[in-house]
Amino acid sequence: MSEQSSMHFYLNWAKERIDEMDAALASFEVKAGEAKAESKVKAEQIIGDLKKRRDEFQAQLKTQVEVGEAAWVRSRTELEKQWNGFEAQMKTYFESAGKQIEQQQVTFKDIAAAQAKAWREAADKFREAAGKVAASHTGDVDAALKQMKADASEAEARLQKLKQAGSDSWSVLSAALAESRKAFDKANQAAWNALRDAGPKS
Repeated sequence: MSEQSSMHFYLNWAKERIDEMDAALASFEVKAGEAKAESKVKAEQIIGDLKKRRDEFQAQLKTQVEVGEAAWVRSRTELEKQWNGFEAQMKTYFESAGKQIEQQQVTFKDIAAAQAKAWREAADKFREAAGKVAASHTGDVDAALKQMKADASEAEARLQKLKQAGSDSWSVLSAALAESRKAFDKANQAAWNALRDAGPKS
């Protein structure tokens, strides 16, 4: 159960990042299609680089899933570097796109929706796995699931508040997404640790 719980944590972590990458790319592609010729070429170059970074992230993820938990622990640092590179390239996109507030808001909304979806999917996976734990150990597992849902609601409320404000800079929006992502990782890890601890002992 321990290795399985850790793998669930890593898979949720990686899937959440890929969902954000896909949401950002979809938002950028729509805007690039509307851009004038000169800025369109620059936007398409950046989008191409973002796609390459996402594809590399997915390829490394697939490799790590096949080799197991020990490799995950070692490769997470590399995946985090790739994620940070993707985020830096997004910032470059916004800087080159003339710091268009409307584009930032659309992208923020799309990424926030991807994060909310990741929270829900992680909670569903956890609930399903928790259903397999013996009834005598469900108290901690239920508490972890309840905490995960509460954290998800709190993070979604904070992001909704920023979406409604509508005029914050990308650095403010990005920091809010990073805070939500960090809360997701913490809740995800706590939930799977509770499940691991409640599972059968070897």
